[in-house]
Amino acid sequence: MDTNEILQKVRKIEIKARGLSQNIFAGQYHSAFKGKGMAFSEVREYQFGDDVRDIDWNVTARFHHPYVKVFEEERELTVMLLIDVSGSLDFGTTQQMKRQLATEIAATIAFSAIENNDKIGVIFFSDRIEKYIPPKNGRKHILYIIREMLDFHPQSTRTDIGMATAYLTRVMKRHCTSFIISDFYDRKDFTKEMEIANRKHDVVAIQVYDPRAKQLPDVGLLKVLDAETGHEMYIDTSSRKLRQAHTRYWIEREDKLNTVFAKSRIDWTAIATNEDFTKALMLLFKRRA
Repeated sequence: MDTNEILQKVRKIEIKARGLSQNIFAGQYHSAFKGKGMAFSEVREYQFGDDVRDIDWNVTARFHHPYVKVFEEERELTVMLLIDVSGSLDFGTTQQMKRQLATEIAATIAFSAIENNDKIGVIFFSDRIEKYIPPKNGRKHILYIIREMLDFHPQSTRTDIGMATAYLTRVMKRHCTSFIISDFYDRKDFTKEMEIANRKHDVVAIQVYDPRAKQLPDVGLLKVLDAETGHEMYIDTSSRKLRQAHTRYWIEREDKLNTVFAKSRIDWTAIATNEDFTKALMLLFKRRA
């Protein structure tokens, strides 16, 4: 991908993500992801309906009229995006690749974060930490992140979610909100790492998947490639037993994921490459709010 093509794609994603974050997500995001607490802002005259526990008795005594303390939310959130860049993300049978969907979701979350003056950082991972971008705020920083997502070339094709989550726990010394964006194709159990990370931080999981992972079409003999191992094989999709086994495998896999996230107390959602991701994110944010 040449520089001009990358810049055009960055601009296209920016226009879409900015529009979504400004018009749809900014308010929902603010409600769903809280700051550190409440900080004193000012005092004002008591109004009917104010909580009497907020009365400032010193000011009230001075002016012989009730005054209340006004508090504002202390946000200063740091948002970390853990983005899976393993080989399995380079797959798509409908409108787009899983990697493209992950990029658009990440960009929308990033713009929602800066609409609320939050810092944003990124960890690109496969079965190793491919790249760490420390948290900053501002449009220039986000455009750099999007450019990296579009043109990043990982060293490995495999996945290790537990390793990436453990790295988040080590590298982020202060509390942050973290979005793990992945297809979660990982044969190893990462429950323990998720539990530890979510005790220290606020972790949210976003699964991206292709609809063919759920249901195989009847198209006869099909050559398939495991993008993470490089293993090739032919499967006969005209076999009803094979298609049923494929669907059963998907259901079992999703049940296991659901168990992992439930044990870790992590909110999560699954989004297909042929779906409108805005609806899924809105529902996720509303559940949290």
